[in-house]
Amino acid sequence: MNILLLGSGGREHALAWQLRQSPSLRGTLYAAPGNPGIAEEAEVVALEVTDHAAVIAFCGDKAIDLVVIGPEAPLVDGLSDSLRAAGVPVFGPSKAAAQLEGSKGFTKDLCARAGIPTAGYVRTASLEEARVALAKFQAPYVLKADGLAAGKGVVIAASLAEAEETLADMFGGGFGGAGAQVVIEEFMEGEEASFFALTDGTTIVPFGSAQDHKRVGDGDTGPNTGGMGAYSPAPVLTPELQARVMAEIVEPTVRTMREEGNPYQGVLYAGLMLTAEGPKLIEYNARFGDPECQVLMMRLESDLAAIMLACAQGSLEGTRVAFHDETALTVVMAARGYPGTPEMGGAIDLGAAEAEGAKVFHAGTALKEGALVANGGRVLNVTATGASVTEAQAKAYAAVDAITFPTGFCRRDIGQKEVAREAARNA
Repeated sequence: MNILLLGSGGREHALAWQLRQSPSLRGTLYAAPGNPGIAEEAEVVALEVTDHAAVIAFCGDKAIDLVVIGPEAPLVDGLSDSLRAAGVPVFGPSKAAAQLEGSKGFTKDLCARAGIPTAGYVRTASLEEARVALAKFQAPYVLKADGLAAGKGVVIAASLAEAEETLADMFGGGFGGAGAQVVIEEFMEGEEASFFALTDGTTIVPFGSAQDHKRVGDGDTGPNTGGMGAYSPAPVLTPELQARVMAEIVEPTVRTMREEGNPYQGVLYAGLMLTAEGPKLIEYNARFGDPECQVLMMRLESDLAAIMLACAQGSLEGTRVAFHDETALTVVMAARGYPGTPEMGGAIDLGAAEAEGAKVFHAGTALKEGALVANGGRVLNVTATGASVTEAQAKAYAAVDAITFPTGFCRRDIGQKEVAREAARNA
């Protein structure tokens, strides 16, 4: 089949790399707008994803059998609805279903209706309302911009003064339109993990686990980012806990969405807090995580194109997903200044980073006069596999150290908690 992949980041490079290996591809893999790494796997075309008519016309011209939407913005914008209306199969939820990511308040209200375990919360629509609501909570305060904020819309305020300052920033436009409403939540204690499931709206198939690292600095310090690294699988999310996540969180969500007329099709990414009472939902994403997608794709053995088409066509029943037993770990190399204003244009030499089996996924790169340069905040995802987190970590950082990127930086402790646990078990 012919496939059109939409997106330009590390997640989409990983998807392109895996789709290129799919036995059922056979035809052409197109990508828009792509990046230099994606261009090695797909035919990059000039398409503006906000122009639904242009995307539909391209699908007709190229006999596209499946569209894969990578990032969240086109999903929240309703591109999948436009494509389905034109008879084009698409991997990704409808605009109504994508509210699970597009609106934190929508998801919290759904959890309340469906009895899904999550943190206590209040939705607020003004600064005055939010200040009053703060009195119902204790420090630290969890403040979430309701809309899409590129993974940076969550602030954990240590004091009342910091919470009030953050709320003023959110309602004052500091987070753009995403901060028009703000959800205030109780702080949950525990360890975070990510769980992924595929669904065609009725059938649900588990699709692995991961742990990512949101803070910009070593030791989980500094501001939240879109993600500085990840590894998969997440041993803390045991088979028993995964069964609870499916039964208590994912299945009620898919069932409620279907019953309320907004069936969810695609990948459902549950951000979890593993509390003393059991797993609780932090938030949903309506697409693969970034950089979690990179480690999942490194481990996937199944035919990704066939699985995605089954989701799109409502024929997922009977599908089984197979992963390699090895751990995959990815380290994000970011441009200096990230998550603030990144330094653009820095020269990059990948050297022999992939010589020992590592894979470098391009997240924010461009070609300038034939040379690779930084063109975003998160620039490269250096990914490796190993028999343990410890081994995968060592291989990934060896690959990082083979790269010359003077204006870049990375965390040096991705996976460190699990490395410490492995050392304790082996002592």
